Amino acid sequence: MTIRVLIADDQAAVRSALRLVLDTTPGLRVVAEAADGAEAIQQARSRRPDVAVVDIRMPRLDGIAVIRTLTAPDAAHVPAVIALTTFDLDEYLFEALRVGATGFLLKDNNPQLLVDAVRAAARGQGLIDPQVTGRLVRRFARLSPQPAGSDLARLTAREREVLLQVARGLSNGEIARALWIEEGTVKTHVARVLAKLGLRTRVHAVIYAHEHGLTLSVDP
Repeated sequence: MTIRVLIADDQAAVRSALRLVLDTTPGLRVVAEAADGAEAIQQARSRRPDVAVVDIRMPRLDGIAVIRTLTAPDAAHVPAVIALTTFDLDEYLFEALRVGATGFLLKDNNPQLLVDAVRAAARGQGLIDPQVTGRLVRRFARLSPQPAGSDLARLTAREREVLLQVARGLSNGEIARALWIEEGTVKTHVARVLAKLGLRTRVHAVIYAHEHGLTLSVDP
């Protein structure tokens, strides 16, 4: 099955670079491009991509508005959305994840990470670069008020351990090796954690963990 992708970025050079990576990868195909937020919404509605790669900073409508619109509960077609950002400049990423982004990428990331992120998004999974997970989420978590309550008490001890490993950016395989359990068991625990906490993706689980002050072993 070919994964259909929409690229939304106001810089033509960036769109060309992303298209080159995606269109030359088996199983992926760019079906539309957009140079601003309004066009991104229009293209998403007409082309119905599986995944939309959306720059946070765009004219007419910014990426936050685009993501909120594309992932709205009443939308006729809801693609998975990957937020694209420049880490040192963009302080809207945390809100992008809140309003429905499945994952995020930094613009200077390895092209393979883009491919992995698109494939993960198409499977309904989020992707966070383990090298920046800790400092990035901590930075944006400070912009958000602390939650009034917590559903952490609903988690079993093992589910809490798995949540901590997810918050470090580890894959299911890596978590399985770290906790000496089967990868299929990890997948089950992750699904239960998301369900109990009312979260949609692993990305939101990372944010939740940081928001609720869990002690994480994450490199600064």
